[in-house]
Amino acid sequence: MSRLHLSPLGFSAQEITAVVELYASNPEYCRAAGEYDPDDVQHEQVASDLRAEVTTDGCEVLLARDQENSVIGLISLLHQHPGDGHPWIAMLIVHGAMQRRGLGRRLADLAEDRFRAAGRDNLRLCVFESMPSSLAFWTTLGWQEVRRGATNEHGRPVIVLQKMLT
Repeated sequence: MSRLHLSPLGFSAQEITAVVELYASNPEYCRAAGEYDPDDVQHEQVASDLRAEVTTDGCEVLLARDQENSVIGLISLLHQHPGDGHPWIAMLIVHGAMQRRGLGRRLADLAEDRFRAAGRDNLRLCVFESMPSSLAFWTTLGWQEVRRGATNEHGRPVIVLQKMLT
């Protein structure tokens, strides 16, 4: 398997185009989240949303790159959720053409390692109820359901999962 490394999102036109391609390659996610039309993901909207995300206190958006430095995924980490104080994986997405190669698992491991190194003992995320494949992925990695709810912006039903890092 190729080497994978993370780099902070720098907002170059090339990086935004790569993120647009990531989203467009995951139409099931786009439909579930309700943020983007998978057939017409807009560069300006993606750039604006990402700028808002990185200006959120304690949030970092990292691009996952392969050994050729191509963007193959994105992970957004929230070091302290304003609602519950826990660290969160706000988003983890792998390019649709690169899925089922263990990259999502490797990104999850990298996120867990970052929070473990920061002294955190647990980590949370949510999956859309309409995406049972995502729920299966995370539960296979040892994540457990904490509660159910809805997203703030679009009111989509979600399942909040947690993993103990100790």
